[in-house]
Amino acid sequence: MTIAPEQAAWFTDTFSLLADNVEQAILGKRHVVELVLATAISEGHVLLEDFPGTGKTALARAIGQTITGTNSRIQFTPDLLPGDITGITVYDQKKGEFEFHAGPIFANIVLADEINRASPKTQSALLEVMEEGNVTVDGVTRAVGDPFLVLATQNPIEQGGTYRLPEAQLDRFMIKTSIGYPDEAATLRILQGVSQPKGELTGIVSPDTLVTMTDMSRSVYVNPLISDYIMRIVDATRRATEVRLGVSVRGAISLSKLVMTWAAAHGRTFVTPDDVRDLAIPAFSHRLVLEPEAEFDGVTAAAVIGQILLDVTPPRENGAA
Repeated sequence: MTIAPEQAAWFTDTFSLLADNVEQAILGKRHVVELVLATAISEGHVLLEDFPGTGKTALARAIGQTITGTNSRIQFTPDLLPGDITGITVYDQKKGEFEFHAGPIFANIVLADEINRASPKTQSALLEVMEEGNVTVDGVTRAVGDPFLVLATQNPIEQGGTYRLPEAQLDRFMIKTSIGYPDEAATLRILQGVSQPKGELTGIVSPDTLVTMTDMSRSVYVNPLISDYIMRIVDATRRATEVRLGVSVRGAISLSKLVMTWAAAHGRTFVTPDDVRDLAIPAFSHRLVLEPEAEFDGVTAAAVIGQILLDVTPPRENGAA
């Protein structure tokens, strides 16, 4: 059943209110804010890669405050252990039994700050929970809640004391994006606001509303030609000469979910080829593993996908039924 026009209008209005609220903390970065919110509604996870001081943590915190659920922050350090994330089972001498002490991963919005400063062993603690929304400790599986969003920040891997995230973990992020430095006008507004007292943002929606928006986005119409277009782009990433490992099936599914939310957020009941082109780079670039020779020559994953988007012919129809 396709989403009704009035439902799409409500979705767009609510999405705009969310973006307006978050943008109070992140000035001049509307597109990035909308991209992160669309990922949250699409049941995905976000990887923000940028240099220190660009507002990665502020954006993640603003998302957590805008959605009135539980949120937590994990500061990743080299000595962080997997149990510090998932929680541990402790023996209670008075009761004579083991009790589970939940870790900070049990929240609706989890800020994983500087995720690539922790060891690969600790990073692997996120693999199950990011894919299935469950944590298994001592053979017992526990759900972390719904909705569940991991907002991870990382510094570029060239920075000292960082580890490259394994491909299996990168593939579990729906998008990878960056905030970048604000323009002059936004920077001036930031500097003028330094003397003002800081306060928390007002919560706009409940977790239940976010789940409703997720269900509603799944009703957006996707023309079979659009699905074929996504498939052809994915196939092209696997055949590109500069690429050693192309986009996975999980990546194709992620983009399909994301474009449905993106269409609803912009007041449409159907997905267009432009939605696919707009989101292909943030949804696919972190999933590509380039050949060493290509990396040495300065080729980037974003450039490869950009060229593929030029080479793969989009459907002529606009995507409507």
